[in-house]
Amino acid sequence: MTLTELLATLPQVGTVRWIGVRPARRVAPIVVDSVEARTGMGLTGDRFSGRPESKRQVTLIQAEHLDVIGRLLHRDAIDPALLRRNIVVSGINLLALNGAVFQVGNAVFEGTGGCHPCSRMEEALGAGGYNAMRGHGGLTARVLESGVIRIGDEVRMVRGGQLARHES
Repeated sequence: MTLTELLATLPQVGTVRWIGVRPARRVAPIVVDSVEARTGMGLTGDRFSGRPESKRQVTLIQAEHLDVIGRLLHRDAIDPALLRRNIVVSGINLLALNGAVFQVGNAVFEGTGGCHPCSRMEEALGAGGYNAMRGHGGLTARVLESGVIRIGDEVRMVRGGQLARHES
C-alpha cells in the first residue's frame, strides 16, 4: 500500500466524550451535552470570532492524551475543561485527520493543523504544563457543513487528506 493510500484510509471510528464552549476569553468552559457546529462560524455559544475561512474554528483533543498529560505531570488524567479545547474524542487518532474531511455527529469538518499548546498551559496545569502538552494538544478544524454534535456521537473520516498537509 502506498503512503497516499495509507493517508486516505482510517478504519477506526471515534466517539465524542466531552463538549465545552467558552462564551468569552479567560472564562471556564460551559460543558454541554450537545452543540451546533455552524459553517464558517464554529460552535454555537463559543467565543470564536474569526473569519469564515479561519483554520481554528473548532479544537479537538484525544481522551487518551488526557491521561498521558496527567502522567507527565505526575497527576491523574487532566480535566478537559483546563485545556481550552472544544471536543474530546476517544478511539481515533486525531492527527490522522489533519488535512482530511471528517464527520462528528452530523457536522462535517476539515482538519487544519495541530492544536499546539500555548504558555497559558503553565497557568492552567502548573509548572511543566506547556511541555506536557507538546505533541498531545489535538487538532484544529474548520466547519464545512453545519450539524449537531452530541456526547456519544461517532467521529469518522469521510475523505483522506493530502500528504503535504498531513505532514505539516
